[in-house]
Amino acid sequence: MTIYIDVVLIENLIMNYIILFATGIILKKKIIHKRLILSSLLGAIYSIVAYISNLGIYSSIVLKIILSVLIVYIAYNPQNVKQLCKDVLIFYLSSFVFGGAAFAFIYIIKPQDILMKNGLFLGTYPLKTIFLGSIIAFIIIITAFKIVRLRITQKDIFCDLEIILNNKKIEVKAMFDTGNLLKEPITNTPVIVVEHTLLYECIPKEILDNLEKILGGDFDTVSDEIKNEYMTKLKCIPFSSLGKENGMLLGIKPEAVNVIVDGNIKKIEKVIIGIYNKSLTKRGEYRALIGMELWN
Repeated sequence: MTIYIDVVLIENLIMNYIILFATGIILKKKIIHKRLILSSLLGAIYSIVAYISNLGIYSSIVLKIILSVLIVYIAYNPQNVKQLCKDVLIFYLSSFVFGGAAFAFIYIIKPQDILMKNGLFLGTYPLKTIFLGSIIAFIIIITAFKIVRLRITQKDIFCDLEIILNNKKIEVKAMFDTGNLLKEPITNTPVIVVEHTLLYECIPKEILDNLEKILGGDFDTVSDEIKNEYMTKLKCIPFSSLGKENGMLLGIKPEAVNVIVDGNIKKIEKVIIGIYNKSLTKRGEYRALIGMELWN
């Protein structure tokens, strides 16, 4: 069987590019095609050298790992070691799925024309077979990761909170919100947003039913006794959201908040409860919002 080096180069360039492209989509990276082509070309050249060389070093695991790190680094320029490790891991997972799907397709089309040397599959099958196999593998990779990510997200998006406030405990279902970066501006303390109706047992109704007036400086609805007790405890928290550029929340510091995920409990003492005077959802799937940093 005659093997043409230029065809092998193009085949590996295509496969490497699609794997890197799929990796970028999964990681939600900014894709720069020039970097991906350069990185793919490096992998393709290595494949040719590994095939024509009799030196065992080209088939060593260490060299392949180093090459993988270099390929990912050229393609996506990760900013730190942690991000680099994550990128390389997804690159390997994409490669495994791609390899299984693409080469299974190629084997079904032309099994008699395939051989392997130094870990490199070669054959006389037409280039369109490689391209079609790559497209099928790409679809499988993206679909599989979307399904896995959706299931993980649905499982891990919610948690249970135990809020201890004024020596009383409130239990509530909360949603992890990556967009919740609220912090009390003076102490830079993270804020958990909670529906006001949950706090009736802990905070006087005169305060909870008149949040807008209190934020506007009107304290006539609050008795002097409650005013003297709570005015120093309450905090104003500015926020911005869709449809409201300069909003304000009234906040109060609890004794502690327990975050419960899959039976694991994390106690948080440095936190502010932001009191929201409406419902967070129509169906009540959750009644509080918590930022990911409070769990991480």
